[in-house]
Amino acid sequence: MRDLLNDLESGKTPAELDPIRRAQSAIRKPLPKRFYKDVSVTPEEDGGFAVRLDGKPVRTPGASAVRLPNEATALLVAGEYQAQGEHIDPASMPVTRLVNTAIDGVAVHAQAVLEDVLRYATGDLVCYRAPSPERLVALQAEAWDPVLDWAQQHMGAHFVLAEGVIHVEQPREAIAAVSAYLRQKNEPYRLACLHVMTTLMGSALLALAVEAKALEPQAAWKAAHVDEDWNISLWGEDSEAAQRRSARERDMMSAATLLSALN
Repeated sequence: MRDLLNDLESGKTPAELDPIRRAQSAIRKPLPKRFYKDVSVTPEEDGGFAVRLDGKPVRTPGASAVRLPNEATALLVAGEYQAQGEHIDPASMPVTRLVNTAIDGVAVHAQAVLEDVLRYATGDLVCYRAPSPERLVALQAEAWDPVLDWAQQHMGAHFVLAEGVIHVEQPREAIAAVSAYLRQKNEPYRLACLHVMTTLMGSALLALAVEAKALEPQAAWKAAHVDEDWNISLWGEDSEAAQRRSARERDMMSAATLLSALN
């Protein structure tokens, strides 16, 4: 299930993830030309909103009609279509890809997606602390302790800490509390956003804190990269790694933006 969601979220099939096959595919399948002039948002009879290209409703890759829950979310998708130039580049449309994921994937497999997010909570990033050096220990505590405090106060979930990377089993009561909280967030669009943020940051708790507006998206992203930024400060940053991180950050912020529009 996670493979399906990751492929949908990235807009890529497993074959396209292979660099050689991706290059071959790019030769065979150039980006489609923009075929529309006008992009509009219209209210629907069911209370939702549709995005239309020259009056025709947008559909997902699975041919499902795109219906957004409110005008704000529809405008995000419309904005990405409007921003396309001579060709349509799915890589530049992270909100649209996420909407497609919600409709074609999450709506059909909501329980599996919820369980995937919950699995991250059982080994959440913010619970695993470095034993040294002192400065890194302090940076982790500064970024992560407030998130654990929020989880306990807001969800009634008390997590235990571990040093290093050896797995520590979390209390069943904590996981049950997160599970009960997550089940209140099982609308396809919201759950899709939570899944994307969780997988990109390696932390369900950071994602849930963003959803609850207890943590700003940029602060959550920074918190998710305390260890990485520490290593960069010591050894420098690889340019390719920086590009990959930038792309992940773009997708993370797009998920947070869609989530904010849902609220």
